[in-house]
Amino acid sequence: MTDAADFYTGFVADAYAALKAETFDADRYAAFVRELGGHALEVGCGDGHPLLDLVQAGLEVDGVDSSPDMIERATRAARARGLQPVLRVSRMEDMDLGRRYRSIYLAGPTFELLPDDASAARALASFRRHLHPEGQVMVPLWIPQPTPASAFGRPRRTTDPSGVELSFVALSEDLDDDTRTRRTQVRYERTAPGAPTETIEREWVIHWQTPSTIATLAEAAGLCLLHLDPADIGRDTALRPGAEFTAYLGHADRVPARRA
Repeated sequence: MTDAADFYTGFVADAYAALKAETFDADRYAAFVRELGGHALEVGCGDGHPLLDLVQAGLEVDGVDSSPDMIERATRAARARGLQPVLRVSRMEDMDLGRRYRSIYLAGPTFELLPDDASAARALASFRRHLHPEGQVMVPLWIPQPTPASAFGRPRRTTDPSGVELSFVALSEDLDDDTRTRRTQVRYERTAPGAPTETIEREWVIHWQTPSTIATLAEAAGLCLLHLDPADIGRDTALRPGAEFTAYLGHADRVPARRA
């Protein structure tokens, strides 16, 4: 199994930026940071989106990511925009950043790149150590669907301005509802003009959380589940594959006011 900290390295980091299908609503995260005030931390900041948009808007947001290559990309992007955010390399489970934050958030379901509940528990304990007593943690989550059979072996491709072609293809997959884990074998390729094709094969692991499991893990880490979004989801709600939800967490011994 490819370690989560090593997945987005090499030209896979370039391919992620070029081929990613997801987009982040920067306004959503900016509103969360503004509501809590003070300094914020984006965990799993990747190549800087949406973090750099928030910094550009005047918010104080630091970034951390386990991939040195993604942090390098974010640093270059920040410089190109005349920004100087604090960006650090660290696994979310092992952060030791020397400060506490009023808001900590992950942009998208990055939390589910952690391969098991033990890693998730360590990450939540790390969040608690870095969370201001009146702060909140925002954790977007997702119940994955199986990759459609028609998608296997069909690459997504893009070509950058220099003529380098990047591609991503899913090869096979195992989804285990009992362990809440989806393991997808994937291949990335890069072909530069006049050069042989480079290939990297990796295992992409998604270990998903439910409303119940994230609440239980948070409580074990000294946090509490403040509420879920959408508001009609409860702790014991069984969600269908494809469903998205967000858990808001706070210190168990000092619960902040509920967000509207």
